[in-house]
Amino acid sequence: MVRFVGLSCTGTKHMASEKKKSSSRSLSGKRVSAKAKVSRSRKPSIRVAVKCAPQHYVVCVCNEDYPASLELRKLYPVLEDSFAADHGMLRVIDESGEDYLYPSEFFVRIELPASIQQTLARIA
Repeated sequence: MVRFVGLSCTGTKHMASEKKKSSSRSLSGKRVSAKAKVSRSRKPSIRVAVKCAPQHYVVCVCNEDYPASLELRKLYPVLEDSFAADHGMLRVIDESGEDYLYPSEFFVRIELPASIQQTLARIA
C-alpha cells in the first residue's frame, strides 16, 4: 500500500495579480514623504486648473480611424501640451469629454472672437 504524505486541502490558489488588488485607499505601508502627504490633502493646484482651460479651438477635417470619437466639421477645444506638439499631435477634448492625443493634421486651428471664447469657457 502506498501512502501519500502532505497537505490535504481543497480550494483555489491565489494568483499574484489578485494579491495586488485592494479596495482600500490607504497607502498600504508605503513610505511617503511629508511633502507628498501635504499635496494629497490639498485641492488641485493652479497648474491643473490652467491645463484644463482650453487655450484655442480647432475644427475636425478628418476622422479616419476615430469615427466614434471625432465628428467632421465640429469645433473642439484644445489643451496646450508641449509633449504632444513635439510629436505632431494635439490634445483634444473629444465626444467622450476626455482629452486624448490625435494627429494634428486631423484639425485646422481657428481664431474665435473674444466674446465667443468667453461664452464657450463659461458653458464648458
